[in-house]
Amino acid sequence: MTWPLAYLMSVVLVLAIMAVGTWLRSAPHRAARERRRRRRDGPDPLVTLAIQIRLGELSHELHKVTEDPDVYARAHHWRAAQDAYDAMLRDACRAAGLAVVDRPLRADERVTEDERLREELELSARGWSW
Repeated sequence: MTWPLAYLMSVVLVLAIMAVGTWLRSAPHRAARERRRRRRDGPDPLVTLAIQIRLGELSHELHKVTEDPDVYARAHHWRAAQDAYDAMLRDACRAAGLAVVDRPLRADERVTEDERLREELELSARGWSW
């Protein structure tokens, strides 16, 4: 009686190990593991803070150039500050996990107002402030 019982227990153990192995390779288990990893691997809070501070500084610079009529080469300063702001918005979107166009900006290309507003709204919806 003990040999058949030992044989039955070993068969059950092998089947249980095979079932666990199959479950670990299953799509639902992989998806759950990815969700846990994404929650755990969020953006670095210090990098997020640095980006938010820089966005605030660039926003202040844009307002300062816009409001001061005595700035020498005002259009040049405004364009430089606007391009830097757009580049930082792209970095912020990447850090927040948003989809952005990854082709680099060139001197003759500009980000449209609609795209800039979309990025700002998406970041605000995710709790970013600057």
